[in-house]
Amino acid sequence: MNKTLKFAPLLPLVLGLGGCAGDCTLEAALVTVTVEDLLAGIQTLSSDEFEGRAPSSLGENKTMEFLRIEFERLGFEPGNGESFYQDVPLVAITANPGMLEIRGNGTSNRFRYGEQFVAATKRVVDRSGIDNSELVFLGYGAAAPEYEWNDWEGMDLRGKTAVVLVNDPGFATEDPALFNGRAMTYYGRWTYKFEEAARQGVDALFIVHETAPAAYPWGVVQRGWSGQEFGLVAEDDNMSRAAIEGWWTVETARTIFEQAGFNYDSLKSLASQRDFTPVPLGLTASVSVRNTVERSASRNFLALLPGSDRANEYFVYMAHWDHFGIGTAVNGDTIYNGALDNATGTAALLELAEAFASLEQRPSRSILFLGVTAEEQGLLGSAHYGQNPVYPLEETVAALNMDVLNVYGPMNDISIIGYGNSELDDYLVEFATAAGREVKGDPNPAAGSYYRSDHFNFAKVGVPALYPGNGVDHVEHGEEWTRARSDEWRAQHYHQPSDEYTPDWDLTGAVADLRIFFRIGHRIANETTFPNWKEGSEFKAIRDAMMGNQ
Repeated sequence: MNKTLKFAPLLPLVLGLGGCAGDCTLEAALVTVTVEDLLAGIQTLSSDEFEGRAPSSLGENKTMEFLRIEFERLGFEPGNGESFYQDVPLVAITANPGMLEIRGNGTSNRFRYGEQFVAATKRVVDRSGIDNSELVFLGYGAAAPEYEWNDWEGMDLRGKTAVVLVNDPGFATEDPALFNGRAMTYYGRWTYKFEEAARQGVDALFIVHETAPAAYPWGVVQRGWSGQEFGLVAEDDNMSRAAIEGWWTVETARTIFEQAGFNYDSLKSLASQRDFTPVPLGLTASVSVRNTVERSASRNFLALLPGSDRANEYFVYMAHWDHFGIGTAVNGDTIYNGALDNATGTAALLELAEAFASLEQRPSRSILFLGVTAEEQGLLGSAHYGQNPVYPLEETVAALNMDVLNVYGPMNDISIIGYGNSELDDYLVEFATAAGREVKGDPNPAAGSYYRSDHFNFAKVGVPALYPGNGVDHVEHGEEWTRARSDEWRAQHYHQPSDEYTPDWDLTGAVADLRIFFRIGHRIANETTFPNWKEGSEFKAIRDAMMGNQ
């Protein structure tokens, strides 16, 4: 296909809304993005009537119908043939593991589920497990050609169990020349490690948890791997995944390594060196899980504004529409409304759609508005779209994700989560700078936030994806005030029934952000070049191969 994958020269820009020494219709479109309209969408989507917008629920049906009506009113076409919806098959698995038993070197140790390890399976089966599976310490479990690193090289671990460390070697060494230094790469994410285990055909994989490199304590793992877990269902009922996927506490790992005659810290240190080779531990592992399996279906929402002359090329605005539905009562409230997370982003889709619909001339490229499901269950809706794209990935120019907008008012800055990954950053920098705002990077890159929202499922299949974060330097109150408000919301309302609209919200900052997002999409939709990943990105090789650019 050999697309032109380079950054196009940026055109002159006039951002003022008071006059339009250029494209008056563009300025008129920007004016349609208003606080009043954005708030109306948020209040509707987060109302009790929508029952918290859980996947596969009455709340989902109401959300799908609301979006369909609104996008049809704006003149948009169904984005999936004659339908506004893409079916997403889901499965909910409740795993009940037994004890983990490690045998070898003349002894046997048993470990308790929850307190000392967790385990589950993605396989859609009643029972899964391993029996006397040989343990091999595989360092970080990374096969990363762009970093000239492959812990799996020369190894055939089919029928065996791999043990790997969380994060990647760059975090351990803090060497900026090794992976991305302290900034987590895709290879440091636990999701990647289990995906690679499936590709390598191992029986099982266990990740050793440590709080600093994981960026969260063991309790987060313990809660996240207990109870009902949602997942996608492949045609093979996920039988290509490892029979067991799990975690060990670092204390468990130390005990097992000692049983094998090794020092955990010594092997961990060796694992961050380029000449590291995997270490058979001379032990075997046995554990089984009994599953309760429930199948269901949910939907992604797709609405399309066809392009005027390059309609077979697509720019994507995306946001997850789902939240947690009706659940455990907190202070007498059982509806998890999800006003900030993510009725704000879903309502923003409508605001941007209205702006594009108001243009006198459609952009050259098509604009896809994508509302994805089951983000709260593990980015499942976007993962399904990435694996089953309605539009060819090589014709998908770029994506911009909106998840939890700014409700605190106007900011002097704006952030980019994953700053430096792609040429899309340059668009945001240009438009934000012209608006008098400073662009900042992720305040905590070691936490790997870029890999924890829906745009990532576009990135991992090669499509450049931008994830703008909110600013923190409030025009009137400054950074400390904003951070205190944000920390308070996260501590008291995140994933709680109290995530509701309150009258102290100030959406002027969100509107300012959305006007920048509109300009980004409008610019790209009228260009002929394809923005690419920057050198060193773990996604660039995928995109280059896809576009015939190697």
